Amino acid sequence: MKALCFDYGAGNLHSLGRALASIGVEATVTTDLTYSLATANLLILPGVGAFGAAAGRLAPWKKNVHDALASGLPAIGICLGMQLLFDSSEEGAGEGIGLIAGKVTKLRARRVPHIGWTDVSGASRAGFPSVAGFMYFAHSYACRPNLEAEDDSLVTAWATHEDDRFAAIVRKNNAIGIQFHPEKSSRAGVDWLASAVKAVTT
Repeated sequence: MKALCFDYGAGNLHSLGRALASIGVEATVTTDLTYSLATANLLILPGVGAFGAAAGRLAPWKKNVHDALASGLPAIGICLGMQLLFDSSEEGAGEGIGLIAGKVTKLRARRVPHIGWTDVSGASRAGFPSVAGFMYFAHSYACRPNLEAEDDSLVTAWATHEDDRFAAIVRKNNAIGIQFHPEKSSRAGVDWLASAVKAVTT
């Protein structure tokens, strides 16, 4: 399996690349989606950085990425990459891809950022891998899907930090958004990532 990993300047590319390689996915890193997007088998949006800066880097190809994902291109967005699937974020200026209706807002908690292991649970849906257990999070903002505009099965797993319950995993078409870091979540996280890749590409 070959994947295209978009580098928007601050992605956690090294550990993510190692995790992908361990499950048989060869990731090509690019800063230019002009030609490569049309031939991609899987798009990876990595998970470290600020929304505004990442949205700015993505802006020249935003419509192309949106249309490709809406047409079924397999994709996995991790942490910030998940947030980029949404319309906008309180963290910074710029527009997200807009594949999923909703906004990204600051966590409603005393302790921010939310860093560490947190329980994630969700049911399997249409071949989508279920998850039950602790995964590693590192974020200050969380995705708030507009469930009046989206199918209520969009969110496949939830997590809670203090009293704030937020979407931990979403799926629309063949695009998966993950708020936790599977590449930092030990063997369970990497195994889940393998299942997610298989779910969107087969």
